[in-house]
Amino acid sequence: MAEQTQEMHSAPAAAVPAGRPLVEVVRSGFVESIHRGSVIALYPDGTPAVDVGATRVPVFPRSSNKPLQALAMLHAGLKVDDADLALVAGSHTGEDVHVERVRRLLADAGLTEDSLACPADLPADRDARTAAIRAGVTPSRIFMNCSGKHTGMLLACIAAGWPTDGYVDPEHPLQQLIRSTIEDLSGEPVAAVGVDGCGAPVMALSLAGLAGAFSRLVSAASGTPQRRVADAMRAHPRLVAGTGREDTVAMDAVPGLLMKGGAEGVHAAALASGAAAAIKIDDGAVRARMPVLTGALVRLGVDPEALSDLARSPVRGGGRAVGEVRLLPGAIERG
Repeated sequence: MAEQTQEMHSAPAAAVPAGRPLVEVVRSGFVESIHRGSVIALYPDGTPAVDVGATRVPVFPRSSNKPLQALAMLHAGLKVDDADLALVAGSHTGEDVHVERVRRLLADAGLTEDSLACPADLPADRDARTAAIRAGVTPSRIFMNCSGKHTGMLLACIAAGWPTDGYVDPEHPLQQLIRSTIEDLSGEPVAAVGVDGCGAPVMALSLAGLAGAFSRLVSAASGTPQRRVADAMRAHPRLVAGTGREDTVAMDAVPGLLMKGGAEGVHAAALASGAAAAIKIDDGAVRARMPVLTGALVRLGVDPEALSDLARSPVRGGGRAVGEVRLLPGAIERG
């Protein structure tokens, strides 16, 4: 642990790029808090419809990188059906529909839960978590929201003839392929490599690069690996996220929408037209993401009513709604 701590502090940490005020938290008519961040929205030809904040400065996209990682797995030879590909590219909530698929994929490959490098967890879905606790189930790696991605990584290694041991090492052939795939799809070099919450490498790029990568996934020719990732996720949104989750709700509501969230206030999306958006909330607040992303998608032509349930969230007091979390008026009109 001492060696790990020393390694983590061997280089000075860079400051979070300063974004602009984007989201206000209003309680009883009084602005209680402001969230800052950055957002870029690109028209299909790549020109910006919105460009606010530090959109060319690298950030860790966290799980918004998963569709790009899944593409690299296909390049390595991963063979799964589209539903399982959506799971590999997603962040599931540990519902039965997710857990059963992970178990089957591992078993069919002769692998076990112990093969996964992600940490043990309980389901993120509230009902599934409650049921697991009541049944006396202990945390499991399969329940962890990245177990689909990790299973895909293991299967890709087997398909390519690479060792499964150490598959999350940044120098492993799979992670090197993921890096080159992210660079090709985003059109920019990976600026930094860190350790994601699941233990796999996370690779930094700018919001402009992330939005461009999502655009290229949906704009690719039918039948290509890029388009297959996008099509699989759009066809199976519940496997990408889970019941009631933002990505699931949005992809169900907007035909042709590809969307994938990440930790620390990151989210990315692309429309069937090739228009795309990516955001980063400076303080990582989950509550600030959807007002910004939905605002960007509306600027790209999405019907505001389709995403109205995500655009604002209630602020509660005394058990009732007394305000809301919403996009700051005019915040993305400057772009």
